[in-house]
Amino acid sequence: MAGEDLCSISDLSSSEVRALLKIGHDVKRNPRDYRHALDAKQMVLMFEKASLRTRLSFETGINTMGGNAIFVDQTNSPLGERESIADVAKNVERWVDVIVLRTYAHDTITEMAANSRVPVINALSDFEHPCQALADFLTLQEHFGTVNGLNLTYVGDGNNVCHSLMLTGAQLGANVTVATPRGYSPDIEIVTKARELAEVNGCEIKLLQDPHAAVEGADAIYTDVCVSMGMEHESTKRAPIFRPFQVNETLMSEAPSHAVFMHCLPAHRNAEVSDVVLDGPQSIVFDQAENRMHAQKALLLLLLGGLPNVTKFSGQ
Repeated sequence: MAGEDLCSISDLSSSEVRALLKIGHDVKRNPRDYRHALDAKQMVLMFEKASLRTRLSFETGINTMGGNAIFVDQTNSPLGERESIADVAKNVERWVDVIVLRTYAHDTITEMAANSRVPVINALSDFEHPCQALADFLTLQEHFGTVNGLNLTYVGDGNNVCHSLMLTGAQLGANVTVATPRGYSPDIEIVTKARELAEVNGCEIKLLQDPHAAVEGADAIYTDVCVSMGMEHESTKRAPIFRPFQVNETLMSEAPSHAVFMHCLPAHRNAEVSDVVLDGPQSIVFDQAENRMHAQKALLLLLLGGLPNVTKFSGQ
């Protein structure tokens, strides 16, 4: 993977996803082994959207491996506005080893990748959130031991997080059920790709419109905000549509007692999830947040060639 981009989970093979998660677990257990793995490597973070977890987990991750992070705030000057994205890429590649983007339009990610000679990482776009999904499945492996055959149910808006969860689950052999209101289903292109991957890896992607049916047999129940950044103008319209999809005590009680609750955060408390569930014993949301750093450290190690013994992490 050295020198490659991560614009989408589908950029990775199933074996690469498995290897990345294996490295993530090792990085978490043995951080001192990686203290100098990325010495003198430079990473630029160019963010059009506000961030807590993404920024801090990337900055802390590379800093603890000997590298350096440079943050460029693009919230008031979207990429491509002051100068073309191609020109930005051809400048930035001369100074840094990896470009991390958090943008609105997914095309910004792909255009930067097409014009840059250094790896480009999608740290969130309107179409996917691959780093989040990698951390989520790292967390599920940690909790359940394996995700092969696991039943993950996503309830809410068929958004970027939903897209990356479907693709990652399909890569790893997890069954993913998505329950959305009518008209808010995930993108058909993503669904088709995820189902193709699921067929190869012996799992299933299901789309439903009934959250109660969706959580039957679920090992994990996941939700996200129903109004993503940049869509605030739809808040009033969406609120009543998504109210029946709130993850609350009633919905959680319809899943097996061992089921965990997941959320990418930030959460709108008592909107898409009740306080009782978010703060309850089944919630692993802060484990997910912590594992953003470990999954992203593994990603940086792979893309920047920081693994001296790659055979240790190959295979299943």
